[in-house]
Amino acid sequence: MRSFKDFCTKKTLIGLGLGQFLSLLITSTGFASSELAKRGINAPTSQSFINYVLLAIVYGSIVLYRRKALKAKWYFYIPLGLVDVEANYLVVKAYQYTSLTSVMLLDCWTIPCVMLLTWIFLKTKYRFRKIGGVVVCVAGLVMVIFSDVHAGDRAGGSSPLKGDALVIAGATLYAVTNVSEEFLVKNADRVELMAMLGSFGAIISAIQISIIERKELRSIRWTAEAAIPFAGFSVAMFFFYSLVPVLLQISGSTMLNLSLLTSDMWSVVIRVVAYHEKVDWLYYLAFAAVIIGLITYSVGEREEEDRRRTNVDVEAEHDKRPYKECPPENRVLGTAGSS
Repeated sequence: MRSFKDFCTKKTLIGLGLGQFLSLLITSTGFASSELAKRGINAPTSQSFINYVLLAIVYGSIVLYRRKALKAKWYFYIPLGLVDVEANYLVVKAYQYTSLTSVMLLDCWTIPCVMLLTWIFLKTKYRFRKIGGVVVCVAGLVMVIFSDVHAGDRAGGSSPLKGDALVIAGATLYAVTNVSEEFLVKNADRVELMAMLGSFGAIISAIQISIIERKELRSIRWTAEAAIPFAGFSVAMFFFYSLVPVLLQISGSTMLNLSLLTSDMWSVVIRVVAYHEKVDWLYYLAFAAVIIGLITYSVGEREEEDRRRTNVDVEAEHDKRPYKECPPENRVLGTAGSS
């Protein structure tokens, strides 16, 4: 039995830490969106548009400076950009129709979708320890949902069924995006991915804005109270998109989505520290459960890496064995016969 120190490798710790930083970024985008909603601003595609433009400018400049051919066909990024834009739009739109509790619960649909897609297309194996980590993480989030219900935080929404359908559709598209990005990061190039996703995402967003959000943008009064959350959302999303491929390369898309489960819990921490609000005790228990689940999943990932490395070493040793066990006279004859 290995000690815990054997699993506390640099890669594991970086994966856990980066996952929580990404979760904090998502939390900050949620607070920015909340501030915009309080001011009557409802333009989800427009909010994402600035992020895509930043990605296209920053990473596109690096790609042009390199002057190298793309590692993946450029037209592969068109459906990826479309799926990413619509995933963001659907989940944000769902808040108009259903409750926050329902969105939190149904957004977990991304995790089984990611696990299924990575198992089918990326041949990722999920053994007992990793599945156990996923179960513990989801159980922690369910505790948060029960806490919201217990605290009377639940609001029904104007059309729950429509909102729930939007969340499920958006979560499914997020899974497709995450798995596609994981494949491209591991087989193409991270900078190329960000540049092309930003370029096509910006184009698709601009088309969508011109069709469905023109009136909304015209009605916005661009005061400092509106511009600061809008800019904050864009900057947080830019860093989020920039760092997601790094975590995908280190730990995969399942670990990414498990890490993002703590975003609601970080929002609770901010509410307690910044606004001195009181929260239900289940929040703290849920936060601990998700962290334990993440560590369990990371340990399972480490075990599988060690197992794969051992298998490679055994196969390499097996390939050398016939030559070593061959009698000297046979080796001489074989050499002579080949000359």
